[in-house]
Amino acid sequence: MASRKEQKERARQERLAREAAFEEATRRKRLFMLAGGGAAAIVIVAIVIVSTIASGGPSIAQRLSTRGSAPKLKLSSLASLGHLTAPPQPTSLSPEGIPVFQAQALAGTGSAARGETVDGIQCQGSEQSLFHIHAHLTIFVDGAARQVPYGIGIPNAQVQNTPQGAFVGGGSCLYWLHTHAADGIIHIESPVQRTFTLGDFFDIWGQPLGPARVGPASGAVTAIYDGKLYDGNPRDIPLQAHAQIQLDVGRPLVKPVSIHFVSGL
Repeated sequence: MASRKEQKERARQERLAREAAFEEATRRKRLFMLAGGGAAAIVIVAIVIVSTIASGGPSIAQRLSTRGSAPKLKLSSLASLGHLTAPPQPTSLSPEGIPVFQAQALAGTGSAARGETVDGIQCQGSEQSLFHIHAHLTIFVDGAARQVPYGIGIPNAQVQNTPQGAFVGGGSCLYWLHTHAADGIIHIESPVQRTFTLGDFFDIWGQPLGPARVGPASGAVTAIYDGKLYDGNPRDIPLQAHAQIQLDVGRPLVKPVSIHFVSGL
């Protein structure tokens, strides 16, 4: 009969053997997944490239951003733009406390999404709070301000009239990207943390966006991000916390508008 010491040694050897077998199995599985994943990634990228070319839809970087990777920001000085005209003076404050210009809407919300999933973004019965940030969008067309309307991303918007203007409290559902007031504040309220882009927002709005198009306005698009010139497709601009985004279509170009995000935004 084996002594207690021999039994303990045998148990130790068996444990080491099990651990070695487990590590080997894990290594083989990891290698298999890497090989398979690499092949799958190549297939996915190929599909994205083909579908993008065929449909003329969102850029590759914008589509891949749904996996959570932040598009790299290429920013430079505004000096290369030459003379910039002064923006108009705000005429009032919105219900969210944001200065607004007297301006017509760039486009209405008639073509906006009505509840279907857009770019992986759902329309749900209540606002989501796991990932909750805000960005600001200003638009000029040929030097004239254009309004970002309220109710984008809120189908069947329930509009409340306040002393500061219209405010949308809710609707049949709320997309993770939406607007409550016509002040350019984009609410990003999502149950998942990922990099959302300006292209996502325009897709929910039902409006085109690209280097030569902002909604119904066509012409060369100059994008300004946090006071610097953005080099790239405006669809790929990330909606980061307190980002201040300005799109100028045509000329003259307007000095970047900067707002103060009031408490709660």
